[in-house]
Amino acid sequence: MKRLLTCKRFFAFVACMALLLSGGGLTAFAAETDATWEMTVPQIRVTTENGNGTALQKEDGYQNAQITITDTDGSVLTNNCQLKVRGNTTALSWIEKKAFTVKFDKKTDVLGMGKGKKWALVANAFDPTLLRNYMAFSLAKKLGLAYTSEFRFTELWVDGVFRGCYFLTEPVQEGKDRVDIDIKSNDGKNDFLIEYEARRQEDDVTYFIVQGLRFIASEPEEPDEAQLDYIQSTMDEIISAIRRGDPEEIAEKIDVPSFAKFYLLNEFLKTFDFDMSSVFFYYQNGKLYAGPVWDYDLSAGNTNPDYLPRGLEAHSPENVHANKNIYRYLAGQDWFVDAVRSVYRAHYGDFSAVSADGGMLDSAYAQYGDVFSRNYREAGWYVGMWWINIQMKPLLTYDKNYAYLKDWCRQRNTWMTGYYKPFAKGDADGDGTVTVNDVTVMQRFLAETEQELPLPAADVNGDGTVTVEDATLIQRLLAEFEAELS
Repeated sequence: MKRLLTCKRFFAFVACMALLLSGGGLTAFAAETDATWEMTVPQIRVTTENGNGTALQKEDGYQNAQITITDTDGSVLTNNCQLKVRGNTTALSWIEKKAFTVKFDKKTDVLGMGKGKKWALVANAFDPTLLRNYMAFSLAKKLGLAYTSEFRFTELWVDGVFRGCYFLTEPVQEGKDRVDIDIKSNDGKNDFLIEYEARRQEDDVTYFIVQGLRFIASEPEEPDEAQLDYIQSTMDEIISAIRRGDPEEIAEKIDVPSFAKFYLLNEFLKTFDFDMSSVFFYYQNGKLYAGPVWDYDLSAGNTNPDYLPRGLEAHSPENVHANKNIYRYLAGQDWFVDAVRSVYRAHYGDFSAVSADGGMLDSAYAQYGDVFSRNYREAGWYVGMWWINIQMKPLLTYDKNYAYLKDWCRQRNTWMTGYYKPFAKGDADGDGTVTVNDVTVMQRFLAETEQELPLPAADVNGDGTVTVEDATLIQRLLAEFEAELS
């Protein structure tokens, strides 16, 4: 269970006054009528049967409600549903911006994201930028991690009260349009979905321990004794093989590409909870796969460096981080590091683009900046309204928190480039070899074409820039190599 500190009254007062004095127009829960602004993301309006939606707590469970979801193209979905508060830390009574689960009576397609009964409205209450989950899910899709949940930024009203920006997404669960595994196989060798959970204890949840690692049996949600024995024995075989370290045996037990991709993503983002919870694995057709991704509000430097030692380690953009949970037995094996390096090389442009000017974060800020602004001005929230002791103390303005996130990602990618060394010096096109084509690529770059260029590889002489001298060095190297062969 995450330890918490009471929200600082003085800090809240100062932040509130700062917004008022800067023209923020802070009016708590003032937007009780339909918004008049231009709709740039889908809008969701939930009306609870008892009209108590804004006061709901987790212990209240599901409440009958009606939901209307209006997409930006004007299409409207109206349906009966049930609403309840979701989460653990975010569900605490003093966190006013609650996350919710919406449950329909039958599987329903929402905003073209596929069919499902349950949908998650994530509040991102502990991420002042509101962007970390978006960044993680987007990178997971670029990496090709299977079953990454679909997601949309939305704006939410509950019982007529505007609640701000929410991240609508599919929860991690079995389903044809979700994690498409066969949990009811007739041959007794069922697929399954598990979650690494180190400490938390909840009612109606099935836990099991394998070689010191504690998991939740997520799917089947309520496994019988035989199913649980099968899951536990299968995981015991897999972890034993990983610990023995034979690459061929391990490749028979796990899907190495998914494990390498999942590791790289969590290494880049330095997810605080990677050794605690919200880390999923699924077993399909005789192999264990890593993922899907979930819960990244406390990542990318958003941890308290004074929360020792975990907070300090996760806060820094340097050093290895993801050698935890099952990965404690994989991360130190050379062949697995090579697999991670190969994924990093193939997706280097995706990771570099996160913090590049005009890249992923800048594009999201440009597209959703008005939505983020309304979250803090119209909904009555403000930056730093909630703070837990494992989280970095939010900076005073949204722009400062955004700049911190962007710079942290840039520094992290720089450190990982030096650590993994994904490109050989001179391999400007990133194909794993140094040829005349690399010189051509560099010449195009120098001529200011739109040719993409991995800078660390093209900077052959190591002076921090790419010049004609670097291309000349490659030509000399190739000439000497050919002379040795003749």
